[in-house]
Amino acid sequence: MTGAAVVLAAALLAACGSGSTAASGTPASGSPGISGVSGAAVAASPGGRGAGAAPSTSGEAVVRALPSPSAWKQERLTRAVSAHGGKTATAPANQITARVGAIFAHSGAGDHFCTGSVVQSQGQSMVVTAAHCVHGGKGGNYNTDIVFVPGYRDGAEPQGEWPIRSIVVDQRWIDSSDPDLDVAFLVLGSVDGKTIASVLGGNKLGVNAGFGRTVALTGYPANAGEPIACFNTTTQQSTYQMKISCPAFPGGTSGSPWLTGFDRATRTGTVIGVIGGYQQGGDTPDVSYSPYFDDDVLALYNRAVAEGG
Repeated sequence: MTGAAVVLAAALLAACGSGSTAASGTPASGSPGISGVSGAAVAASPGGRGAGAAPSTSGEAVVRALPSPSAWKQERLTRAVSAHGGKTATAPANQITARVGAIFAHSGAGDHFCTGSVVQSQGQSMVVTAAHCVHGGKGGNYNTDIVFVPGYRDGAEPQGEWPIRSIVVDQRWIDSSDPDLDVAFLVLGSVDGKTIASVLGGNKLGVNAGFGRTVALTGYPANAGEPIACFNTTTQQSTYQMKISCPAFPGGTSGSPWLTGFDRATRTGTVIGVIGGYQQGGDTPDVSYSPYFDDDVLALYNRAVAEGG
């Protein structure tokens, strides 16, 4: 897919909304627990998946319902997916992709191994990524010696390196590497006295958005200096897993945001997934997975907000 086709895809996503074809997820059992960098587990609201999440403290930063586009807009979107969906190219440098960054070991001079993106929050200091990028799961530990570099391209760091102040993952990821909870929120420190969202803005977090959404992916392959992009329509892999066909998304793209419902007026979209989950995002570069963002993810987000995110 050419750069022009990527831009066209973004424009169509803006015009057409989300392209929903299915309802939101179903509840299951379990009681979430959440940990930060300190490793102290903090119990979240009791109740099962899809229940018990406290209301978001950041207002419109969280989207609980995404409208379906009108019939003619859906037709345009369907044609665009048919012509250009499932094709991968270098991501254009713009306000949208500037919110996506590479996660580096040590500093920008180290290796980048995962992807994250800025989401709106009360503290304007939040990045969402995959849990396996920042915690080893069962028997593992936190990966704390990392920085977030938004908009990174071939050694250039247009907005600098952002320190990670705390990491929030679900206790069930820590205990059992539960792929349905392979989501993490990073609370960033400030740079030059500014928060990351005050500099770059952020996308909204979407929960219970349903399956069958047309989303755009942007991520950083570990062996490349520039991000790649693709758009296509998601399908349901399992009760709490989504799947998408986008070729050549290799290692390093874990944590890449699944963006839908782009709003031209505010220049923001809604993140409803990240590459991760089943097979830690997929065992081939051509098919990627994401945990389904439900009320457990909202509870995790709320905990990160409470941590200052």
